Amino acid sequence: MHLRFPIPSLILVVLATAALGGCQSMGVGGLVASTAPTEMSTPVAEAIAGDIVGSFSEQVGPGTAPIALKQDSSPFGQALETELKSAGYAVLTDQKRDEKAHPVALAYVVEPFNGKILVRLSTPTVEIGRVYVVSSAGATPASPLSVMRRG
Repeated sequence: MHLRFPIPSLILVVLATAALGGCQSMGVGGLVASTAPTEMSTPVAEAIAGDIVGSFSEQVGPGTAPIALKQDSSPFGQALETELKSAGYAVLTDQKRDEKAHPVALAYVVEPFNGKILVRLSTPTVEIGRVYVVSSAGATPASPLSVMRRG
């Protein structure tokens, strides 16, 4: 008997596997530690960050609470911080934490997968993910947005 999985189901399996695999290294707010490849080009990082922050804003709403972002030194981490600020979010990094402001912890994982890039943003209440195709001009979405709500 030969089983066939439709592409959306395969993408969901990959996202779930990545989420479970990341549980071993915890970062800010009990979320996975943020990671992205350092060899990612700036145009690719900016294209992906612009798209994923737009999707994040649709799911979470406007910047009503500051975002606590513990990032790595990758081009994606820097592009994500810039895009969040452009979208109206106050971004608190390791250097400046104001716990009285009740920041929302945000973590990201960017992983190459079968010639594409899998990107996941996580907060304590929502997690979004999408697969991107990289080109010389940047990156474009290659899958629908995956949304998981918690609690």
